[in-house]
Amino acid sequence: MSIAVKRIYDPPAQTDGYRVLVDRLWPRGLKKENATLDLWAKELAPSTALRKWFGHDLACWESFRHRYATELDAQKSFWQPLVTKAERHRVTLLFGAKDEEHNQAVALKMYLDNWMRANSLR
Repeated sequence: MSIAVKRIYDPPAQTDGYRVLVDRLWPRGLKKENATLDLWAKELAPSTALRKWFGHDLACWESFRHRYATELDAQKSFWQPLVTKAERHRVTLLFGAKDEEHNQAVALKMYLDNWMRANSLR
């Protein structure tokens, strides 16, 4: 299984595999026709309320991750196809945030990694 995380502003690489944007809002300054991605999965992004609450405040990171995981628990039909794809191919979760360590794509990767580990898919 292979799930990676990358800023959508970084140049695409062939090793990225299946590229999925997991932002609810389209990244600023990026034209849709210039984005190299296979899927824009808005439904996998945190809810608007959670995104605004977090506001990329590092003091809220752990709480954000747990709240986001609760949202994801109720959305298995949206993220399960990524797990299935990651069983055979590399999946790269794309995000637009400046913080490369504390964003929804990192939190989603952690969630999916934990789920796969718990379900012996790794």
